[in-house]
Amino acid sequence: MKINLSGHHVDVTDTVKQHVEEKFAKIASHFPTLISLDIIIAKEHGEFDVEIRTNYEGTRIAAKGNNAVMYPAIASAAKKLDASLKHRKGQLKADLHDKPDVTAPEIAYEKVQEMDLR
Repeated sequence: MKINLSGHHVDVTDTVKQHVEEKFAKIASHFPTLISLDIIIAKEHGEFDVEIRTNYEGTRIAAKGNNAVMYPAIASAAKKLDASLKHRKGQLKADLHDKPDVTAPEIAYEKVQEMDLR
């Protein structure tokens, strides 16, 4: 999985890159079809805002996290992204199940009339 990391009013150092790669290693193993993540770390008004965007199975998924400290903001955004990806994966699995053909149950009276009760 490719991680595109950029900073807005934040210097993205090697330590930050390493921390981000460690945080998203679990997500990469759970969702192998995930190709890339776009992560933007911004600092505005004394708080760090982390925004993550990706495409997963035809749907655009985004997650945000913010905190006064950078690393908890990254962890918060990673947790939200993981939850969103699990939700989408569940939707895709649910679509594979067979749906019932008839939505209205048949009337019992008609069934009894068809039976030969003699």
